[in-house]
Amino acid sequence: MIKAYSAAQIRAAEAPHLAGGEPLMTRAAAGLAAEIRGLGGHRILLLVGSGNNGADTLWAGAELAGSGLDVALVPTSDHPNQPALDAALAAGAQLRSPALAARLAESVDVIVDGILGIGANASPALRGTSREVVAAIQRSASQAKIVAVDIPSGINPDDGSVPDPTVLSADLTVTFGGYKAGLFLAPASAFTGEVRLIDVGLSADLEAMTPTLTIQ
Repeated sequence: MIKAYSAAQIRAAEAPHLAGGEPLMTRAAAGLAAEIRGLGGHRILLLVGSGNNGADTLWAGAELAGSGLDVALVPTSDHPNQPALDAALAAGAQLRSPALAARLAESVDVIVDGILGIGANASPALRGTSREVVAAIQRSASQAKIVAVDIPSGINPDDGSVPDPTVLSADLTVTFGGYKAGLFLAPASAFTGEVRLIDVGLSADLEAMTPTLTIQ
């Protein structure tokens, strides 16, 4: 049985752990890196937004680059998480322009969608550079496997709505803490691929809540 929760419930479960200084992001990034490594590719392209999902992606990228993988990162915002970006670059990841995203996508084994997370659920449609990058990759001839970080960017994590089809269809969604209800609701469920949960320490908190969605 799968119990899935709203974005607000996930944030409420996270709050006391974050206030207590628990390394939730470190746990998420380690789990993400392990899942990416498990796909077996050597060339990795990270699409990095400005929020926590972008930071998770960068910290995972630092681990992957440090283990010898070829990691390129494309920021979709002017304000990626700076400590995480510095760590990824120090580990050997290469910073690339958004204008090169489609060309890079055609030469890598794995594309990691770390653009938006559950904080964008009020209006999840991609805009600006993020939308341009995803649209360009959709038009490309890329055969890379796509990994969504927490949720595919552009879907609503609560109701599964997809206001704009400019969304990378994931082969694998690596979600953190608890399942998000929108991952299992149409039309978003057509974009998620296989969904795997990384336990970052929220299980007891979520068990005390009534799930938004239960799947037998």
